Amino acid sequence: MATAHVLVFPAPAQGHLNCFLHFATALLRAGLHVTFLHTHHNLRRLGAAAAAAAAISPRLRFLSVPDGLPDDDPRRVDGLPELMEGLRTTGSAAYRALLASLVVRAAAYGRASSPTAYCRSPSTSPRSSACRRSHSGRLIELGELPFPGRGGDDGLDERVRGVPGMESFLRRRDLPIQCRHLAATTTHGDPLLTSVVAATAHSRNARELLNTAISLEHPALTHLARHMRDVFAIGPLHAMSPAPAAATSLWRHDDGCMAWLDSQPNQSVVYVSLGSLTVISHEQFTELLSGLLAAGYPFLWVLRPDCEVSGRKLTYFRCTERSC
Repeated sequence: MATAHVLVFPAPAQGHLNCFLHFATALLRAGLHVTFLHTHHNLRRLGAAAAAAAAISPRLRFLSVPDGLPDDDPRRVDGLPELMEGLRTTGSAAYRALLASLVVRAAAYGRASSPTAYCRSPSTSPRSSACRRSHSGRLIELGELPFPGRGGDDGLDERVRGVPGMESFLRRRDLPIQCRHLAATTTHGDPLLTSVVAATAHSRNARELLNTAISLEHPALTHLARHMRDVFAIGPLHAMSPAPAAATSLWRHDDGCMAWLDSQPNQSVVYVSLGSLTVISHEQFTELLSGLLAAGYPFLWVLRPDCEVSGRKLTYFRCTERSC
């Protein structure tokens, strides 16, 4: 009997790539074959790191499909609608052609070349927890969003119902910004929110694998299980199935902070990261920095290499003194 072959296709964003490669590592350890599908753009960025990771296991290979954007597109967060549309059109056509070629190859060579399972991100929108995964689209379906008769900043402190485990403290202002100022006639006007709603509806018949643990998010997982075919909590993947760091990062790692971290007491440093897509202004940077300084704790703030603040490009910002 041929070994099972899993095709893993994460959304082309750093957070998705991280957890999906950890997931692929777990599948490899279980003896399965894995094809990890990148976009052309991201696979070029990984370069030798991807080749080195594939060389470690003969059952892992990296392939790619186009994302529909020009090579020189910066692929920043304000361009997510264009990226999603490119993946839906150009990317999906290439994806179907790739699957067909794998099936033909399997028939020709009689080996585990045809995927028997497919795992992919439901959308390119960020979902940091099972709770966040469930609420935006579902709250619209339940009538929780938009808030009836509200507009502008009215009602931002009103509690959001329908998110198990968070009813006592989740406010409208805590939701993604696309959800805060919805009007009844423009619920689906935002491209990103529209994709979340569509993904929520589409996922009802899918089996959901979530990078979390029941002990952390039991109420949200129980709620999801009532609305989906199957829900499995398989995390935390980074601790259970560590993957080669170089193969997960679209940027070169800067280890210059390690000596400073080693000089700090255990559990004393606040870690700050806004992710791989966020763009902030100098004013926003200054406000966040002021808050961190006011807290009085040593902190390590990780920034993308292309993040420019006050004309300086930084990869990390560290501080131990209020006066810094």
